[in-house]
Amino acid sequence: MGREMLLIGIGAGDPGWLTFEAAEAIRVLDVVFVVLKESDKDDLVDFRRDLLRRHRDDAPVTVELVDPPRPWQSAPDYDAAVAQWREQRLTQWADAVQDSLGEGRTGGFLVWGDPGLYESTLAIVTDLAERIPDPPTVRVIPGISCVAALSARHRIPLNRQGHAVQISPARLLADGMPADVDDVVVMLDGRQTFASIDPTGLDIYWGAYLGTPQEILIAGPLEEVRDEIAQVRAEAKASRGWMFDTYLLRRRTPTSR
Repeated sequence: MGREMLLIGIGAGDPGWLTFEAAEAIRVLDVVFVVLKESDKDDLVDFRRDLLRRHRDDAPVTVELVDPPRPWQSAPDYDAAVAQWREQRLTQWADAVQDSLGEGRTGGFLVWGDPGLYESTLAIVTDLAERIPDPPTVRVIPGISCVAALSARHRIPLNRQGHAVQISPARLLADGMPADVDDVVVMLDGRQTFASIDPTGLDIYWGAYLGTPQEILIAGPLEEVRDEIAQVRAEAKASRGWMFDTYLLRRRTPTSR
């Protein structure tokens, strides 16, 4: 018998967003790999523990992986810093899987949101095949992403009829909205790019801690609400110690076809 690795999308913050397939996957885990990031707080770890308690009677073996530091926010070469971090992660994970996941056993990661959207777990686990003998087969269980949650919470479609929507890291919008794009979902905005770009003709739909009791939603013309978002965001991050947020920037009058 071979061994299997499950990447289980657990949704963006509401335990009710776990799918039936994800719940079944949690119940068959022999080993769960838990990534402890330097920025993570107890409530993020507790959320995963709560899911395990809700959906199984016993506790799987837990293997903790202490994440390497993430230097790219200050590194002069962003791509090189990310590549170094991923290599460090890959080496650590390969050793853990080889040591902890025996023949015929099933391991898994509980992945926040969806494993296929702005999440490095899938790419790193895929690369394990080149590092260890008899690599596990990989199965991906999709989850409700923060993008889907944002759309639902604001009660808006992501795309408008006949138009595309772009999903982009914030660093690619430092110079403003792309000229040929009307709708952009912005991810990973630790520098609050929305507050520094030209707001003319733009609306913003912003959400933080989506699906949790601490959920925050703000929407409106960017020039009118960007200062409010910046203040609310800073206060919430200072209070909780971490921030998960995303937003949609939308041209009020579409231009591209």
